Amino acid sequence: MNETKMLLNAYYEALHDRVQADKELLTTKIEKLLHAELANRGFGNFDQEKYDAYRDACLAFVDERAEMYNPIGIQYTYDRAGRGQAFELELQLNFYDSRGEFEALVKAVQSKTESRMAEQGLQQLADELIEDVGAFPDKSIILAYEAEPALGKLPDYIVARSIEEIIISK
Repeated sequence: MNETKMLLNAYYEALHDRVQADKELLTTKIEKLLHAELANRGFGNFDQEKYDAYRDACLAFVDERAEMYNPIGIQYTYDRAGRGQAFELELQLNFYDSRGEFEALVKAVQSKTESRMAEQGLQQLADELIEDVGAFPDKSIILAYEAEPALGKLPDYIVARSIEEIIISK
């Protein structure tokens, strides 16, 4: 395994650990952001049942994100041989395009591994990477939602914002 892939895996593992450790804080943040976003965007009347459904979707997306970052499963998500196909499928399934964000992440990983892998520990570089680029694919999700807010995009957006505000600020 080359240094770039090692650091990328350490990045995902650090994100996985942070999401798992801060699930309660994420739940609280999700509830606050969801209430605020629903009030500010004028998405219509939301009774408790409809609100609960959106909150539950957000919480399910947190679990999905934790699994995406899972160091055991990440090799299946971003395997080198199928990465192009995975991105094309993601573009068909998601409302956001994260190719540019992923390319920026890989470039940031490469710049850290080229210059400092020998002198700093892998975990320290992974933590720096999280501070530098955030949690993939949050920026893509946030930008796409803010460009065209919609109820169908809301759970992804709320989770992305929550992760950026809770997990990345550590």
